[in-house]
Amino acid sequence: MAENFAQDSGAPRPARAGRFRVDPWSLGALLIAAVVLMPIVSVVWLAFNPTENIWPHLVSTTLPRYFSNTVILAGAVGAITAAVGTGTAWLVTMYDFPCRGFLARALLFPLAIPAYVGAYALVDFLEYAGPVQTGMRALFGWQSAREYWFPEIRSRLGAIVVLSAALFPYVFLLARAAFQEQSGGAHEVARALGAGPWRRFLRVGLPLARPAVAAGVAIVMMETVADFGTVDYFAVQTLTTGIFSVWLQSGNAGGAAQIASVMLGIILVLMALEKFSRRRSRFHEISRNARPISPIPLAGGAAWLATAACAFPFLLGFVLPGGVILWHALNNPGYWVDPGLARAFAHTLITGGAAAVICVLAALFMVYGVRQSGRRLPRLLLPLTTLGYAAPGAVLGVGILIPLARFDNWLADVILSVTGHDVGLILTGSAFAIVLAYVVRFFAIAEGATDAALERVAPNLPLAARSLGRTAGGALREIHVPLIRGSVATALLLVFVDCVKELPATLLLRPFNYNTLATRVHEKASLEQIGQAAPAALLVIAVGLLAVMLMARGR
Repeated sequence: MAENFAQDSGAPRPARAGRFRVDPWSLGALLIAAVVLMPIVSVVWLAFNPTENIWPHLVSTTLPRYFSNTVILAGAVGAITAAVGTGTAWLVTMYDFPCRGFLARALLFPLAIPAYVGAYALVDFLEYAGPVQTGMRALFGWQSAREYWFPEIRSRLGAIVVLSAALFPYVFLLARAAFQEQSGGAHEVARALGAGPWRRFLRVGLPLARPAVAAGVAIVMMETVADFGTVDYFAVQTLTTGIFSVWLQSGNAGGAAQIASVMLGIILVLMALEKFSRRRSRFHEISRNARPISPIPLAGGAAWLATAACAFPFLLGFVLPGGVILWHALNNPGYWVDPGLARAFAHTLITGGAAAVICVLAALFMVYGVRQSGRRLPRLLLPLTTLGYAAPGAVLGVGILIPLARFDNWLADVILSVTGHDVGLILTGSAFAIVLAYVVRFFAIAEGATDAALERVAPNLPLAARSLGRTAGGALREIHVPLIRGSVATALLLVFVDCVKELPATLLLRPFNYNTLATRVHEKASLEQIGQAAPAALLVIAVGLLAVMLMARGR
């Protein structure tokens, strides 16, 4: 019994007892880790062992342009979102002004709208035939675009604006949580010593929240590097578009893997910089009963200025794109009954639902298995499985499709030689590759939610179950799962929402004529058919809103 107790509590077992014994929990955890890490390892291997090495050609021609555009986009979007997200989080935390309660929740809503949907909506709203320029010509009597100046929407600057409007909530969410956890006493002392609003922000609030802001900016920059739909629509050549060009247009998988490796390098650098920036940051509460921050009431022009400052990002990131898409969806009711939309919706439910269930079950098995085994290797592998979330979808597409296609062709040849029947490509010719990419990409979400949920289960409950004769699996099924079912349901929803919005991996891995909602939106919008894209885009937004509302309710 003492041995069972040590096993459930996560304590390492004696080396002699478990040195040569096969542990199914450890074996399963190692298998799951191998599946999640396989695409990243595959990309690196393909980059260093290409069939046709075009690396010198890439370095001398297109790679500098891809790299510079990617770095400029990531840097600019990171800087803008840091300013907007931190500033709005400071305002809604520290001050009381009109509509503050609503805006504190509404500033999360842009997370529901993928950046590529925002790009289609912004172009439709501001292009030559859009309502803005049409209204300007009618108001001033202009007859053509030659008679006035208007900024170019499909440009790098336009991509920066769209990505910033879509991604700033990541910084807002983390910064606001950091501001709320600060002691109100520290800010009151600063005010008593004569520090004005700016000095309190720069000398007290921001230094304490810097680790959270750095984490949010790192997430934003990684999402910017991974983006495909926005930069492709705005004709900005980045590393992501380079993968599509080199692989799909030039037919060079090795070159695509080499560009993907450069993207992986940028992601790893961003992750390292984020950790390095807070390596010496240590913040502790001086009292368990620290006073919370009391918002300072604002009056007059200052109050309405704060309202406008918080409302503008919400309007640009959610109301504008959501309103444009809704207008097109309502004005084109016939497209709601398009058979293509119904198929895309069904494919989205199948692939996203399957990936969400597999992710959560695998995460539950792995996290619980690592705790059960008490061995060092599974514990070391568990953090590495989160790398899939950092890897862009285009990178995972390269890492999955090439080795999977080779295995699929070998499997088809074996079946043909044994049965005499040509079954075709079983894995890459179906949605299997898409589901696998989703599982690898979003396993970290399920793993994090499951790990946090299992931490909250009192250890005496499963120990009591084991003492009454339950196996490790029985304790998981009868004790842990009922207690964490709320967290499991949340993880299912979050993984499903991210699967619905995922574009580059789906574009690379989908079988011929196989659309999800995201790829249908991209396909129709790329052909300037915003009306046909609107119903699918609205469904994507609606699914995203479910997760955002759940997040806002939890906060």
